[in-house]
Amino acid sequence: MRSLIELITSIVAWLRWKLHLKIKPEPGQQLKLNLGCGLAVCQGWVNIDGSLNAIIASLPKVMHKIAYPLSGSNRYYTFAQYEGLLSGNRFFQANLSYGIPAETGSVDYIYSSHFMEHLYRHEAERLVAECYRVLKPGGVMRVAVPDLDYALKLMHGGERHRALVNYFFVEDKKSSFARHKYMYDFPLLESLLQQPGFVEIIRRAYQEGNVPDVRELDNRPEESLYVETTKPKH
Repeated sequence: MRSLIELITSIVAWLRWKLHLKIKPEPGQQLKLNLGCGLAVCQGWVNIDGSLNAIIASLPKVMHKIAYPLSGSNRYYTFAQYEGLLSGNRFFQANLSYGIPAETGSVDYIYSSHFMEHLYRHEAERLVAECYRVLKPGGVMRVAVPDLDYALKLMHGGERHRALVNYFFVEDKKSSFARHKYMYDFPLLESLLQQPGFVEIIRRAYQEGNVPDVRELDNRPEESLYVETTKPKH
């Protein structure tokens, strides 16, 4: 069943990309994108994910009931919590490996938490280039990833199994999307962001920074590396 759902979501994302469906800002509002969000979402943001949840979020409640066990969300949320997240937030279903479905220079802020490590390095390079493309000059991006230094600290502190299964060889038999494909410390993440031309790459503390709503968006204080960067104005 999980393989079938992943196939369906992949087909839908491909069709949406081929139809050139784009994210538009609400009139008079900033455009803020939450990339690879899962259900870690925030009001006022366009929460982009490739999942079944993102497909059915805007559909009637009866569809939420059907999708609730199929999506695996019943492992983490009550149905009331799940339905509230879907109906109370704006979702856009997309496969980000194709690119970001937004116009060049149309986005004010980008947030991405614990998503970049699920991409191979060359895929992450393409995505960061897309982030640079869609951001307005002066636009800000915040990236959170599992901190490689934290994982190595666990390894050297005797918690080898925890480090291996949580960071290096993540396996979820219910979803292939859970696998980690790369890890970052600050220099590695800095070099990734520098490639398309980002400047002012700054390490940030948990729930502190220049991107709006970080107190709601940030949710993994111990294990995360938080970085913000700005697209040059000229």
